[in-house]
Amino acid sequence: MYSIWEKQSFLRYDYIIVGSGITGLSAACSIKEKNPNAQVLVLERGILPTGASTKNAGFACIGSFTEKQYDLKLMGADLFLQLIENRIKGLELLKKRLGIDAIDFQQNGGYELIFQQQPEVYQDEIDQLNEALKPLFPKPLFSLQNQKIKAFGFDESVKQLVANDFEGQIDTGKMMCTLLALATQLGVHIRTGAEVIAFDEGKEYVKLTCNSTVQGMPNLEFISSKVAFCTNAFLNQFFPNEDVKAGRGQVICTKPIQNLKPVGVFSMDEGFYYFRNYQNRIIFGGGRNLDFEGESTTQFGTSSIIQNQLLRYLQEVILPNQTIDVEYVWSGIMAFGEKKQPIVKKYSDRIVIGGRLNGMGVALGSQVGEQIADLMNGV
Repeated sequence: MYSIWEKQSFLRYDYIIVGSGITGLSAACSIKEKNPNAQVLVLERGILPTGASTKNAGFACIGSFTEKQYDLKLMGADLFLQLIENRIKGLELLKKRLGIDAIDFQQNGGYELIFQQQPEVYQDEIDQLNEALKPLFPKPLFSLQNQKIKAFGFDESVKQLVANDFEGQIDTGKMMCTLLALATQLGVHIRTGAEVIAFDEGKEYVKLTCNSTVQGMPNLEFISSKVAFCTNAFLNQFFPNEDVKAGRGQVICTKPIQNLKPVGVFSMDEGFYYFRNYQNRIIFGGGRNLDFEGESTTQFGTSSIIQNQLLRYLQEVILPNQTIDVEYVWSGIMAFGEKKQPIVKKYSDRIVIGGRLNGMGVALGSQVGEQIADLMNGV
């Protein structure tokens, strides 16, 4: 039921990427930058990217102090530094590829809120972590800046602020629009509403079957020499044995607030809660730790237990004694695993898989995409 024109010009490619998020589009751009004549197709099951690439809070970050303490103990120095270095490289590649202005990158710094009931952070702990990070940063990364608690207008339940001058923030919408525009400019073909439901690897090609959205038409079959699955939290739909666990991130965004004091990116409770200023609004997300089992889902939506906690923190800690109205509520699907490192590997001679970015897609996506492109090219 498909014409000769469709079969010859629309269904055969040198490379096919499944997933049009940060990682998938970055992989496609990397392929075209190195091989401009390659025929590259990106397949996306949604009209917009499905996971978290257009739904994140726009943190261009390395991570909070207590989270980094935990990571160092968990991973050891070598793997810990490798992970941080990949985040740095990913952010630098993102800024270089798209431009700072195009993604509205702002390096306003980051701060972790330490509450009265939490263990105090001591200077020697900060010194130890800064020493461990010394190979990657020209100056100490973390510092105590308790004097800013009052300046930001936080509640008295906050007893310490651990600062990180390296942290930045972006406009997620501008970033993804610019990335889509660049991919199109480079000649990448992008098909949205194209849900891959099966794949079959032969000796000379990989066949991807997509659901037909037109009544009476059979499913589409795309053919490619090389395929990459860049579906992050949804990798298990194709590769059930991979260590990938979905994690839903719920987010709220306030209406504009006059004389908003907090500027920068902020985290609480080992990074399980995070907020930032966006213009004169607060974007606030997190709370998975209140219900790990319930939030380990690929279903979009919200839950009252997490929404209520976000509102309570917003009203009692972040913006106390102020009238606050929430204008937007949404959720995104992230991917986590036993290991902090992303999955980037060859599944077979013709198939590469990439995902499990552990909530750091903005920082890692460009670098992971380039690594995927190299694997597809046999580098």
